[in-house]
Amino acid sequence: MSTTQSERLRELLEPLVTSQGLDLEEIAVDSVGRKRVLRVVVDSDTGADLDAIADVSRALSAKLDETNAMGDAAYDLEVGTPGAERLLTEHRHFVRAVDRLVKFQLTEGGELVARILDVDDAGLDLEVPGVKGRKATTRRLGFPEIAKARVQVEFSRKDKKDMKEEEEA
Repeated sequence: MSTTQSERLRELLEPLVTSQGLDLEEIAVDSVGRKRVLRVVVDSDTGADLDAIADVSRALSAKLDETNAMGDAAYDLEVGTPGAERLLTEHRHFVRAVDRLVKFQLTEGGELVARILDVDDAGLDLEVPGVKGRKATTRRLGFPEIAKARVQVEFSRKDKKDMKEEEEA
């Protein structure tokens, strides 16, 4: 049974990432011109700050040099966190996206944009924004109903404190 280079690298690097208190979300080796780029995406329930990224990057670099896992050809190591519009694929991703606006592609067709209120083992409790002055509604969505889910960027969202102040006024 053969494994791909990415799978071998994951087996090698995941314990190091985990020891730093992070999750290894993604690993990819890409060719850019004559150079190869090893992209490693990490995250945690509390996020990963620049210090944590720098620490894990140094640890991964040392392990890669020690084992020669990337071979003799030159490569660049890029360590980062998932982007703002991350794709949600694991249960932990949905948990980390509580209170975020998400665009869901539904397995039976169609799409839904809603805010995640709560996550359990079976699915999600959502708040579907109201349209044209209507109030928001709640909805339950089971994991089997979700074909794809991606966090949406919000530029002008009022935080809970602002909304509470408006209600009291």
